[in-house]
Amino acid sequence: MSTTVFDVLKERGFVEQVSDEAKVRAMLEGAVTCYIGFDPTSDSFHAGSLVPIMALAHMQRHGHRVLAVVGGGTAMIGDPSGKSELRQLISKEEIDANAEGMRGQLAHYLDFSGDRAIMVDNADWLRPLNYVEFLRDIGRHFSVNRMLAAESYRVRLATGLNFIEFNYMLLQAYDYLTLYRRYRCTLQMGGNDQWGNILAGADLIRRVEGGEAEALTFPLLTTAAGAKMGKTEKGAVWLEAKRTSPYEYYQYWINTDDRDVGRFLSLFTFLPMEEVRRLSSLEGENLREAKEILAYEATKLNHGDDEAAKAREASKALFSGQGGIDEATVPTIGIERRRLEEGIPAFALFAEAGLARTRGEARRLIVQGGGYVNGRRLDAADEMITAGELADGYLMLRAGKKKYVRIKAT
Repeated sequence: MSTTVFDVLKERGFVEQVSDEAKVRAMLEGAVTCYIGFDPTSDSFHAGSLVPIMALAHMQRHGHRVLAVVGGGTAMIGDPSGKSELRQLISKEEIDANAEGMRGQLAHYLDFSGDRAIMVDNADWLRPLNYVEFLRDIGRHFSVNRMLAAESYRVRLATGLNFIEFNYMLLQAYDYLTLYRRYRCTLQMGGNDQWGNILAGADLIRRVEGGEAEALTFPLLTTAAGAKMGKTEKGAVWLEAKRTSPYEYYQYWINTDDRDVGRFLSLFTFLPMEEVRRLSSLEGENLREAKEILAYEATKLNHGDDEAAKAREASKALFSGQGGIDEATVPTIGIERRRLEEGIPAFALFAEAGLARTRGEARRLIVQGGGYVNGRRLDAADEMITAGELADGYLMLRAGKKKYVRIKAT
């Protein structure tokens, strides 16, 4: 049996469920068109979106045509999958603006030249739909009993599922049918919470067109610590540099839990699996090499070689306590010089800089020996930080071993 992209995806941890493994393997021996839908409820992807994006990139690298479908139509309803309550509905104008913002980010991972990758918006075929004709031609193929058995709906029944959301499965299935008709798309992929919706689309293609279509889902990732992938204490880790700087993006990856390093190298880089296994086998202090490579490779994919290199050098300089840090690569906040001249309690400054969520948490951090100013460990939470700490108009705060914020006197 020849090796296909399915084997690559499975080895790297992308495959959770597949409709018919033998058929999917067979179809991927040739060239296919596949698609993944993306929800345009924000103008930027976040790190939690990287599993489907990387899966599309692997498909393309193995010679398949990929469709990135922006849900400009379905977002006007809101997907109930994985949600315990109704999503906030957003306007058509906001959806369109968000979709435009996502296009450039996908281009970091996919090659859109020569129709090797195509970005389409399901608003093109969903918004003009005549509702009565849609129910007659498409709705008749759906069993209400079967729909209610789908986990995405079953979970919501306890808290309330409105009729708008109930239509979502029909619309996503219609997406698959439309893409089958227009592009001969025969494989839809997505998060495991989309399993029921994707199967409904494959079934609709068989019923309406007599065609063969398959489904593949990815695991819904959490970190070893139980946190949702792409989330930090400060919130989401965005792919957009204006929201999450390349340096902060690099720091997210280099601070990966030891238990997640191997899995994240497999999913979020294109390193050969032999190298992934070598790096995953490192232990103790040597594991930092693996984290540095993970951070560099992930940042390079999203922000390019130059920004990744800058972030790596800034991180190394901070980690070693050396100077010469480029302000643009390190989180920097401005504090009025007047306030520093008067003096700011250390715990208040740490909280204001975002190194602790609350002043109480900042106090505990410093009392436990985890607060530093310009490399000097603070002895008291209420020690006054003054302008005397400034060097060339700056001072450096550190929480623990790895979290830094630079203060600029303004």
